[in-house]
Amino acid sequence: MGGTLKFPDDQEYGSNGCSGPFQEGRRVPGCLKLGFVAAALAVLIVFPVAAADIDLASLYRAQSVTSGTGEENRAWGLAPCLEEVLVKVSGDPRLIGDPRVADMSRHAADYVTGVGYRDLLNNRPPHDEQGTHDRPHYITADFDPDKIDALLASLGRKPWAVPRPKIVALLDVRPMKGDGFTLVRDGGGELAADMRVALADAAHRTGLPLELPRPSDVALADVANTLDGDALLAGTLVWRQEALGWVGDWRLSFKDKEYRWQVRGVSFDDAFRNATRGTLQILSGNGEPEAVTP
Repeated sequence: MGGTLKFPDDQEYGSNGCSGPFQEGRRVPGCLKLGFVAAALAVLIVFPVAAADIDLASLYRAQSVTSGTGEENRAWGLAPCLEEVLVKVSGDPRLIGDPRVADMSRHAADYVTGVGYRDLLNNRPPHDEQGTHDRPHYITADFDPDKIDALLASLGRKPWAVPRPKIVALLDVRPMKGDGFTLVRDGGGELAADMRVALADAAHRTGLPLELPRPSDVALADVANTLDGDALLAGTLVWRQEALGWVGDWRLSFKDKEYRWQVRGVSFDDAFRNATRGTLQILSGNGEPEAVTP
């Protein structure tokens, strides 16, 4: 598949491949309900994110959501897929938002070897105009490894090899209402289930093998070794009204060194993306995330 996919000059693409109001200056179409998308992802993403699942093919593959299957919709879907693959393969999340990557994303189709769609509405009949141009789909794109590696070289980056270190996450959550809890592999209420989906999705999108402890593992002194992990990502995720969102404090222990950083005033989805992207940056040797002070 080749050719340049054109973007309207007054639009920006978002991390989910959509247009419309969104945070961090990105946009998504109003017709796509993010809660619905999260619910659909819940049946696709489970723990653990095994090392065997993070192979070369998966690193050069990405998925986003688009509001149709036409050429313009495909453009919106492929652009964030290319950015995700460049980050996953290189291990450098600093490429997110890089103007050079944004320019490459306008030509994302030039680097694709295959594209597939999956109807988010599971073949339910269209409602009114829906189904003709704005029916939501997953778009999955496979990219040519040689072309991606060449793009990374032009950006001063190189691929980070597999297998990658296995991360064990030990995360304590303190919500706005109700009791705090440790995020474990299964069990808990609706919030815990939603958080597992968000964390697993963040791990997949960064190409990191990641495991959560079982409830019986939490009290152990060395959880990472118990679960055969190479690195321990520990942290707290606390809802703070003054921050207008969640505050995540992260601590990564790897090869007798410890790294700390923080994110404030975000959704828990964004908090987990910050945790996994920071972990990716450190483990791949691309520096350290910026620490946010209170």
